[in-house]
Amino acid sequence: MNLTFVGIDPETTGGGSATVWVEEETADLVLQGKEANGLLKEMIGEAEWVPGHDRGIPDHETVIRIPARMVPISRKACDVAERRSGLR
Repeated sequence: MNLTFVGIDPETTGGGSATVWVEEETADLVLQGKEANGLLKEMIGEAEWVPGHDRGIPDHETVIRIPARMVPISRKACDVAERRSGLR
């Protein structure tokens, strides 16, 4: 698997930081971020966001937070993924 680095939290201090990559073969976004706390996971897991869709967070998924200051980096990652996937 090859990843294209797109960006890291501009306020990083050298520890774990929100980061965005694009997986080159699939054009999937790969995100690293702070794991959501229990209250946020509970709120997300109990709501019916899409009618008829299962509630809850499956064991193979998680919820992460990406800081708002990373919106430009996330937008850039979406552009990279879109170009790589040929959707444009």
